[in-house]
Amino acid sequence: MTDSNDSTRPARHGGTALRQWRDWAVLTGRLLLSVLFLGGAAQKISDPGPAMALLTMRGLPEALLWPALAYNLMAGLALVLGWRMMPVALSLAAYCGATSWFHLQPDDPWQMTIFVKNWSIAGGCLVLAAYGAGRFSLDARR
Repeated sequence: MTDSNDSTRPARHGGTALRQWRDWAVLTGRLLLSVLFLGGAAQKISDPGPAMALLTMRGLPEALLWPALAYNLMAGLALVLGWRMMPVALSLAAYCGATSWFHLQPDDPWQMTIFVKNWSIAGGCLVLAAYGAGRFSLDARR
């Protein structure tokens, strides 16, 4: 499968300006998604209590916080760099789906908003997995 954002081929609909816009849009999208995961890692480092509480509320060990922190950090950096986008984005979509379970608290509107946002972010990650990291990425240099 080829990347529809490959700027070395002519665009199907539009010319150079559209290709450049797409390149910048994909980079911006990756960076915005990375803020979520890098911010999650920073939050877990600076104040692990809330994440640990969510884990124990679901009967899971608090120690799972540390692999989640490492995953958030590594996946966030992969998004910034545009490295191995298909497997990283697929794993992020699965991660968002799995972690949405912690926020499935129908009596708490705030938690339900986070639940829905997790699924929306998973959708964005699936699009990124399908279409690639774009021209401004390590993937494009391979």
